[in-house]
Amino acid sequence: MVSGNAKLDISHIRLSDRPLLVCDVDDVVLQFIDPFQLYLKSLGHEFLPRSFRLHGNVVSLADGLELEDQHVSQLILEFFEAQESWQTPIDPVVSTLERLSKSADILFLTAMPPQFSAHRRRLLDSVGLTFPLLASEQPKGPIVQALHGGRDLPVIFIDDMARNLHSVKEHVAECLLIHLMPNSPVHRFAPSAAEDIARARDWMHAAELINQHLATDTVKRVNPAA
Repeated sequence: MVSGNAKLDISHIRLSDRPLLVCDVDDVVLQFIDPFQLYLKSLGHEFLPRSFRLHGNVVSLADGLELEDQHVSQLILEFFEAQESWQTPIDPVVSTLERLSKSADILFLTAMPPQFSAHRRRLLDSVGLTFPLLASEQPKGPIVQALHGGRDLPVIFIDDMARNLHSVKEHVAECLLIHLMPNSPVHRFAPSAAEDIARARDWMHAAELINQHLATDTVKRVNPAA
């Protein structure tokens, strides 16, 4: 198992002289909470959306007893192992990212144990999402900062977790931050992101926000006084 504290190697990532879009994966690009609930039921368990946590909310269908945190952690790892049989893209992310890739570099930054990155790579490739992938359990702010490297180009970050958006905000002040969450019972308990972080209703809305941001940047470059 690769430690979540190991230094993340980004030396293989090659960016062009274009804007950078960094995108979370679970419940942003790929369905997570819904297939995870189905996975749990297949094993005789149930997820109860009582808070924005997985631990403490999984119970046995046989007796209703809450599963211990260690058991839930193991189930999450086993789900990542089996993700190719359960997770599917959120519509219309495939076509939307394909269009956005004509004007920006796209990179997936997924919060998961790195030992499952090969599984995720195969899954993303199988649905046509062939953009570069980084898997890490480290804070996302320093990673996006290292990727962007202070370039004089737009950078955009999309995530469903407020803490990840706040981490990037702290390290990449000029980044356009977009909070994108599925409409699920558990996400209703999700912590709110800061007021200056954009909230997207869905992928079509997220694309509108991104295109507006890129168009504004283009105008400023053509006419700095604007």
